[in-house]
Amino acid sequence: MYARRIAAGDVGSTLGARKPVRDRGKVVDSAGGPQHTTHRGDRRVDGRAHNRRVTGLRHAFDIVFAGGGLANGLIAYRLRALRPDLRILVVEQEATLGGNHTWSFHEPDLTPAQHAWCAPFVSHRWSRQEVRFAGDRPRVLDTGYLSVASTQFHDEMVQRLGVAAIRCNTRLVDLTPTSVTLDDQSKITAGCVIDGRGPRPDPALALGYQKFLGREVETAAPHELTHPILMDATVPQRDGYRFVYTLPLSPTRLLIEDTFYADRPALDVSHLRQGITDYAARQGWSIARDVREEHGVLPIVLAGDIDGFWQDAELPRVGLRAGLFHPTTGYSLPDAVRLADHLATLPEFTPERVAATIRDQSIRQWQTRGFFRLLNRMLFLAATGDERQRVLARFYRLPEPLIRRFYAAELTLADQARILAGKPPVSLRRALSSLSSSPAWAFARSHETGEGS
Repeated sequence: MYARRIAAGDVGSTLGARKPVRDRGKVVDSAGGPQHTTHRGDRRVDGRAHNRRVTGLRHAFDIVFAGGGLANGLIAYRLRALRPDLRILVVEQEATLGGNHTWSFHEPDLTPAQHAWCAPFVSHRWSRQEVRFAGDRPRVLDTGYLSVASTQFHDEMVQRLGVAAIRCNTRLVDLTPTSVTLDDQSKITAGCVIDGRGPRPDPALALGYQKFLGREVETAAPHELTHPILMDATVPQRDGYRFVYTLPLSPTRLLIEDTFYADRPALDVSHLRQGITDYAARQGWSIARDVREEHGVLPIVLAGDIDGFWQDAELPRVGLRAGLFHPTTGYSLPDAVRLADHLATLPEFTPERVAATIRDQSIRQWQTRGFFRLLNRMLFLAATGDERQRVLARFYRLPEPLIRRFYAAELTLADQARILAGKPPVSLRRALSSLSSSPAWAFARSHETGEGS
């Protein structure tokens, strides 16, 4: 239930070819500063070369997207397809859009129409997935699973939006609802600015953490893995609940991630690298070389004050910064797709209208997902590391349709009762004692209502 894939911001320190559409804003080159260029195939995205000052226009763009991650990227992509009249600009501080990430999701998470428009981003798909727990036989689930590599995300974004609508290697130092200021102090004005720069600390949320290190590797011989292992919890348990997540990307390429559901966000990267080497050896996989590495620390929401979270939020914000992710698994792509579809229907894109639309969607989702936050508190606050593993093992013995609905955050009341039924893996008396003494539980009692709604 907890196999995750979302854009990996570090919340330990911060909570077919198409013709490019030319940018119609009247701009001139900014003075000074080094030139940076990113190459992706036959496409080129200039950074400083595109940092231009506006002359003669009230607004250079209709919408400026601050940050080129998953949520902002999908919104820009959808708007380009459905509202090609809009002048849009995506500003990203890194060399490529999407950073260095892998996003995954379950096939039932999206509608057929959403699958259709997201298909160009999908780099891998499988018809099955597997979970493993100590003392149980491996379970193979006949639920489709799909992954988006950030390299393919970048390439498809450039192809759809055109190079004039993307500025990489460009750092933002200030945002307002209608302007962004770059680090060379030049300013770009817009009808609306949307903030998608990842999570930030917020006193309105009580969090646990999902943290991971992933290594994409080439194996010396074919690894013979035909479908993802979303959760291998047969590994030695430490630092909360530990499992290894593995995606077979080719007959000799794997993405192996050492993952923890932990109370603290700190990552020991060198230790995790060695853990992946040891795991591969136990599976009989000899690593020939490393292709790349990714890591992140992601929020798992235990409780919160959603009204306080959105208080005085004049600047539209999306993705993790808007609380739009599955509270237990951490998946963000399905929520990002739904938001992109919703925003594309707006008749106007003023900061007030966009911010209110996003806030309303975030609050509605929060109100319907209280049960997941309750489960998070039970797992993080009442269960030890070994008990957490037993909680998850018990969950994965449930019927597959229920597991699918859990992934999609669409549990029925009967599903919720089924999850909680029977003898719990955690001592109820100790669980209640642990919960009653927890600051996060006290926070939840003050702010959370309607947990099962």
